[in-house]
Amino acid sequence: MEPVRVLVVDDQRPFRLVAAAVLARTPGFLLVGEAGTGEEALVLAASLHPDLVLLDVRLPGLSGVQVAALLVERAPRTVVVLCSSYARADLPFPVDSPGVAAYLHKEELRPAALRAVWEDAVSSR
Repeated sequence: MEPVRVLVVDDQRPFRLVAAAVLARTPGFLLVGEAGTGEEALVLAASLHPDLVLLDVRLPGLSGVQVAALLVERAPRTVVVLCSSYARADLPFPVDSPGVAAYLHKEELRPAALRAVWEDAVSSR
């Protein structure tokens, strides 16, 4: 079976490193790219064709919610998971937008959570 190809998008390099470490410990998942802005994420997604995008809610320029909408418009089968260090209720805008498969608090990013989100998203297609 092909690995789940993952693009990590966050303006904070420490979180990208943590996400990369989690992906390395998650069998069947492969980090294919990293981006620090929404604009960069859109360019990379067009060339890398990720199956899953871990996307920070707050980014410089386009917000994660805006990027999510553009990603699923351009590649509807891409699973987008929004991530933030804020509690869902404290976010400045709703994350329940079309195409967003799930919201994960950054502290919840672990192999089991990643796999569960992926399996739930794929089973609901």
